[in-house]
Amino acid sequence: MSPQDIAAKVGEPLGTSEWVEISQERINQFAEATGDHQFIHVNEEMAKLTPFGGTIAHGFLTLSMIPYLSAKSDIPRPEGVKMGVNYGGNKTRFINPVRAGKRIRGHWKLLEMAEKRPGQWQQTAEITIEIEGEDKPALIAEWITQFFV
Repeated sequence: MSPQDIAAKVGEPLGTSEWVEISQERINQFAEATGDHQFIHVNEEMAKLTPFGGTIAHGFLTLSMIPYLSAKSDIPRPEGVKMGVNYGGNKTRFINPVRAGKRIRGHWKLLEMAEKRPGQWQQTAEITIEIEGEDKPALIAEWITQFFV
């Protein structure tokens, strides 16, 4: 799909990812990578005593899943892309913790697709990360990606 065709979809849902499990092993690996070993993430016995009843994923782990979920989604990609890069976010809200062993998936809604200079497109999308079986999503983020065609 051309960047112009994608731009015509502003305001519309773009797609949904596959479900992905957030295992305790993934949470532990994220804790190792970031140095965030707060007990609520890595100590299953202590975490059982909290209102969550067990360990939860780091909010930033959930946020960091956006590129992976995007790759496992049906959202259209601009044809002829040489490179895509994360540009940042305007808003991120961690609404509901992801408990270890739960599955998440992403939903994308296109907010903006603009050509910033010839061959460089900037896409802003609202991404909602849903937790399987729960009413409230894990997070909602307004995320910006730049594509070079």
